[in-house]
Amino acid sequence: MLYFLIKKWVKATSWLFCKQIRVINQQVLIKKGPILVVANHPNSFLDAILIGLFFTENVHFLARGDAFRQKKHRFLLKLLKMIPIYRLSEGKENLHLNEYAFTESCRILENGGIVLIFIEGICINSHTLQPFKKGAARIALRAKTQEPLQIIPISITYNSFSTYGKNILISAGKAIKVSNLFPFNDEAKNFLHFNNELKMQLNNLIQYSSEKTNHPNIPQKALAIIGHLLHKPLYDLISNTIRIKTRGTVFYDSVLFGVLMLVYPIYLLLLAGLIFWISASLPITIVIILLHPILARMAILYKH
Repeated sequence: MLYFLIKKWVKATSWLFCKQIRVINQQVLIKKGPILVVANHPNSFLDAILIGLFFTENVHFLARGDAFRQKKHRFLLKLLKMIPIYRLSEGKENLHLNEYAFTESCRILENGGIVLIFIEGICINSHTLQPFKKGAARIALRAKTQEPLQIIPISITYNSFSTYGKNILISAGKAIKVSNLFPFNDEAKNFLHFNNELKMQLNNLIQYSSEKTNHPNIPQKALAIIGHLLHKPLYDLISNTIRIKTRGTVFYDSVLFGVLMLVYPIYLLLLAGLIFWISASLPITIVIILLHPILARMAILYKH
């Protein structure tokens, strides 16, 4: 129930953060598990949040372990069903914790669940695929599922990694039976075949989300300007702070989305209190507060 509510909250936030999210082959995303989703990884944990948003069933994600260092981050990421996995660059002392990630992923798959893994094992703000790691193949080979395990390749692309009002394209490939990816008796050959096949699939899926041109009329343009001016102080404060905090990392876009998701409802509640205190009118307060997200959406659709 909590995951369902968070998913609805994320969907509402994406409506205010993204101009358009288009999904190709969306019928694949209504499948039931066991499914191992293999995806590219251009934009930190925002990739996992947005891909999971369009699956009918709950999705568990493997996410880089350093994102779990702070207690408040760890709490939020676990609510989003994320599982920490560590790279060598995050310290040899953490590598033993990866056994938990593999074991937990197999447990979820064996219980008919869905697990998403970013096969590159690294996030770079680029749509060029990086060398694949063995984690996805290892999980697929270890999982002993009652129903045949399916592998679904998914690509996600952005027209920007640093601004709101972005266009995003999620492209899902056909489900592949795991037996088709491990045709050899040799583990090393199977891992290589698995990665080569998935690399070909993902390369074919990656498409660049084109900018949708809107031609607003005068009232739409006016409403967009009002929405922009109303939200500019809050947005600038949050985005500038996060840009400083995340400088030199790939976390800016994801953290901005997460903070706006948490802060904007609180901002509206405080604003409602202030408006009601000034006007002493509940109808006026409700109308003004309801107009805020509508005007924010107009600003996103008709950015100037």
